[in-house]
Amino acid sequence: MLWQPPLPDRYRTLCATDLAAAIRARRAELGHRLLILGHHYQQDDVIQHADFVGDSLKLSRTAAEEAKRRGARWIVFCGVHFMAETADILTDDDVEVILPDLGAGCSMADMAEWDDCVVAWDLIAKAHAAGKDSVRVIPITYVNSSAAVKAFVGEHGGVCCTSSNAAAVFDWALAGGITPRASGERMQIIFLPDQHLGRNTAHAKGLVTEVDAARTGAKPQTVLWDPKRPHGGATPESIRAAAVVLWAGHCSVHKLFRPEHITALRERDPSVRFIVHPECSQQVVEVADEYGSTEQILTRVRASAPGAKWAVGTEVHLVNRLAAEMAEKGVDVQSVSGCQCLCTTMYRIDQGHLLWVLDALAQGKTVNSIRVHPDARNNAKLAVDRMLSVGTAPTAPLSRISA
Repeated sequence: MLWQPPLPDRYRTLCATDLAAAIRARRAELGHRLLILGHHYQQDDVIQHADFVGDSLKLSRTAAEEAKRRGARWIVFCGVHFMAETADILTDDDVEVILPDLGAGCSMADMAEWDDCVVAWDLIAKAHAAGKDSVRVIPITYVNSSAAVKAFVGEHGGVCCTSSNAAAVFDWALAGGITPRASGERMQIIFLPDQHLGRNTAHAKGLVTEVDAARTGAKPQTVLWDPKRPHGGATPESIRAAAVVLWAGHCSVHKLFRPEHITALRERDPSVRFIVHPECSQQVVEVADEYGSTEQILTRVRASAPGAKWAVGTEVHLVNRLAAEMAEKGVDVQSVSGCQCLCTTMYRIDQGHLLWVLDALAQGKTVNSIRVHPDARNNAKLAVDRMLSVGTAPTAPLSRISA
């Protein structure tokens, strides 16, 4: 995570109403040259100023399309660092992407670093070299990763994925990726940085995860790689046996949801239906009724008939906005957990930081510009472009994972 110096007193002392008015004035002054993006997990005071609201990849693609259509010069991304990097990768060189607070990072993305990927790649290759099978390894990185990790994956024949198309990307990789699988060749996936999305996807594809194996005694087809432990904490034998190597990363927000949250709420009100994000643990996904990406959750709940009740397992700002929206339609929405499951790093971006970057633009200066190195950008774009060529999954969320 990068360090953000404290803002001048003006931006920290103005009331919310005055900050909002100043932001609107600057937006009018900068006109079509400015595009503001707001992630679903962002707080409401900031979302009110966004031209577009969505998930990280949707916003990055929208940024590329809209910047070209409008002739925008600046994209202010009210999200976190990896999102701004992805927007820079997908937009033209003459467009500057700005992150209002450099401290708005992502703990999950920080759990996978380029040098750790190099070490893991070499050790996994050595494990296979000592075996008898012909194994080809394809790396997949969740879009919630740094540009450096995306570049590593792109350079090694791999691909990005989102939470909605991870299953389709798994199919692509297991079929051989950019080179069709040869006769007698076995494919292995390294999935990073989110072990839970990887594990839930592997299970949905019919693979036996470590969670399944612990419960049933079956032979696991996934193995956890922890870059902080010698040899990833895995034996060469377990590496060779695995269909999927899962990176030991996780989302600090979705890790807060527990199976007992669902069990307790279901006992209090059996009419509530549960839908959670696949960044939750497999144990949580198993006891929920449905699971899906942010956009899939929104689509599913918005299609509900009056009288429906939902408990949603994802970031609290999104849940609260969805609850307010659906209350007008007679649909009850609450969080799976009563604790404040919020993205604290994204919360660093507030109206003060937004006004600060807009004031600088109005004065002919650019602060907090996010630029991905050209070498990393080219390889990272390979990984993203491969994902886009695979396509996206249907908008419907998935039903409960079977035990």
